[in-house]
Amino acid sequence: MTGRTGENGEGAAGGTQSGRVLVVDDDETVRDVVRRYLEVAGFTVEVAGDGTEGLSRFAASRPDLVVLDVMMPGLDGLEVCRRMRETGEVPVVMLTALGEEENRIAGLQLGADDYVTKPFSPRELALRVASVLRRARMPRHDPPEAQLVDGDLRLQPDARNARLRDVELPLTAREFDLLAFFLTHPGTAFSRADLLEKVWGWDFGDQSTVTVHVRRLREKIERDPATPARVVTVWGVGYRYDPVRR
Repeated sequence: MTGRTGENGEGAAGGTQSGRVLVVDDDETVRDVVRRYLEVAGFTVEVAGDGTEGLSRFAASRPDLVVLDVMMPGLDGLEVCRRMRETGEVPVVMLTALGEEENRIAGLQLGADDYVTKPFSPRELALRVASVLRRARMPRHDPPEAQLVDGDLRLQPDARNARLRDVELPLTAREFDLLAFFLTHPGTAFSRADLLEKVWGWDFGDQSTVTVHVRRLREKIERDPATPARVVTVWGVGYRYDPVRR
């Protein structure tokens, strides 16, 4: 962890933020530094020292966002994230150690919104928290179409419902947004940076977040995810949605 808080909060996230954040980490030093940076940025912060305590505080206070360490004794961050997701959508920023790629990808698959790799800058973490919360609070604007249709794939944006061959798809909120974006921009290639900005609303962040969500989306809408027909890879660019319309 790098960085320090200046006397007037310099080095923390720019501007004054608002919202309740729960920080779950078994390292007392990390908890204290993250709490101070987030409080300087304007957030109300609650901390927990392990997964069990984190779930208890989450159930009691229902924070607006959770900062969650992956590697903790007892209940690890992945299990805590899974249990939180069972109760509804809550933005999650995960903390992972350098080299823990499998855990990072698993967290994204569980629905984590972003992750920060240890050692990290507390100022960057505060910026990530502000960015994720800002995106979560943005009002959803329905596309002009009441229904988006591509052959046997149908999306109802107002109902947040997607069906393939008349079977409802178990899409996460981010997967739904990604699919809706693809369906409203068929035949256009987008880089991962483009998708990170247009779907996630982030102007920075690890682009592997997009890769993981595209892979998960393919598993749910493609007949053969290994050879996708709808969400295709454009080598050297990114991804493109090709309508099937059969």
